[in-house]
Amino acid sequence: MEGVQEEILTRLAKIADLKVISRTSTQHFKRSPDNLLQIGKQLGVANVLQGSVQRSADEVRVNVQLIKADTDTHLWADTFDRRLTDVFQIESDVAKIIAEKLQAKLTGSEQRALSVEPTANSDAHELYLKGRYIWNRRTGENLKKALTFFQQAAEKDPNYALAYTGIADSCALIPVYGAGAPQDYYPRAKAAAQKALELDDTLGEAHTSLANVLFRYLALAQSAKEFERSIDLNPNYPTAHQWYGRLTLLATGHFDRAMAEAKRAVELDPISPIGGTDVGTVYMVTRRYDEAIAQLRSTLETDPDFYWAHRQLGLALELKGAPGDAIVEYQRASELNDDPRVLAFVGHAEASIGRETEARAILDQLANAAKTRYVSGYSFAVIHLALGERDQALDWLEKDAREQTSFEIPFIKVDPYLDPLRGDPRFEALVSKVLSRSAEQTAESSKQP
Repeated sequence: MEGVQEEILTRLAKIADLKVISRTSTQHFKRSPDNLLQIGKQLGVANVLQGSVQRSADEVRVNVQLIKADTDTHLWADTFDRRLTDVFQIESDVAKIIAEKLQAKLTGSEQRALSVEPTANSDAHELYLKGRYIWNRRTGENLKKALTFFQQAAEKDPNYALAYTGIADSCALIPVYGAGAPQDYYPRAKAAAQKALELDDTLGEAHTSLANVLFRYLALAQSAKEFERSIDLNPNYPTAHQWYGRLTLLATGHFDRAMAEAKRAVELDPISPIGGTDVGTVYMVTRRYDEAIAQLRSTLETDPDFYWAHRQLGLALELKGAPGDAIVEYQRASELNDDPRVLAFVGHAEASIGRETEARAILDQLANAAKTRYVSGYSFAVIHLALGERDQALDWLEKDAREQTSFEIPFIKVDPYLDPLRGDPRFEALVSKVLSRSAEQTAESSKQP
């Protein structure tokens, strides 16, 4: 049922009149589907779609039922017997019936979206779904595994636009998780996002992928336009809201809108650990440290082994003034994902409590690591900053800005870790330069076809 469920939800998500919960949240209930009232409350929905798939040779039977969660009453149920090659037609038919039963008002483009067949190759679709499952687990190793699945999906069907969004989203995140150099992966991300849009410019996921890439290249205004286009096309796509809030809106200082988008992502995917983590991150960047810490701890209750939540909780604790507790979180994050930035955060925390020897040892570790792998200038900068060496810190930040490789540089205007530099003429000149380059990049991106 999983692939069928995913595709039905994907189709329904494009209907603005409906609120559709992402499969990354609904899959948590597949082994205990009986208490529909509780499930409905936890997911914030009025109706639940249940079903099963039975396969025999090249035949498939799909049983589907739509149930009102608070009363456990059936709104509709049916069985579809088809050839395996017609499974996309079943998904389209089910989505149309559900929209009708829920009395959703559909635009012409939404009606067409319900009928689109993403790929005629079922193997490519299965590879894509495997890739997304692993991609959502968010470590450098898993992102590389996901990339392999997405590439295989694109090889099976070179016209499968979603496969290229997976390639783009993996390549854009691999450097962020310390698993590769931006100069190696960002161009691949951009090419894949553009390929997805060439194949289908009505695909919301493809606009989100391009928006994410444009953010990495500091084309912030153009990134915002792509996110908004994506949300117009697919209003229930959690990643569009999550990244729009966490990246472009947050970096440009639109804090209220950033929080609204981050929370909307959680409404659409309430059990997603990355969604909850990014709400905590928005709290942190807006200097609401107590709320950030509470949110991140709540997220870790749902998924205790989620790397990014431990990483961000460490930052929030340190910014709040608890470096000892922060180091514990950083060390746990390091166990879950190999990222030099986390080691840099440990060095920053050590320096902040006067342990200069330990901090300088970490600087040496990072310098040695940089001989064989990518280490951002930001990683060196924050340790020098905590050691009181402002000029060295600025040297590294200026290097990152010149090379446009660091994930952190787009946030230079708002990053609380860099607050000790604010008011320094050299730092303020760097901020102005980054913002100016952002405007230039946006203008250049808007000229491209």
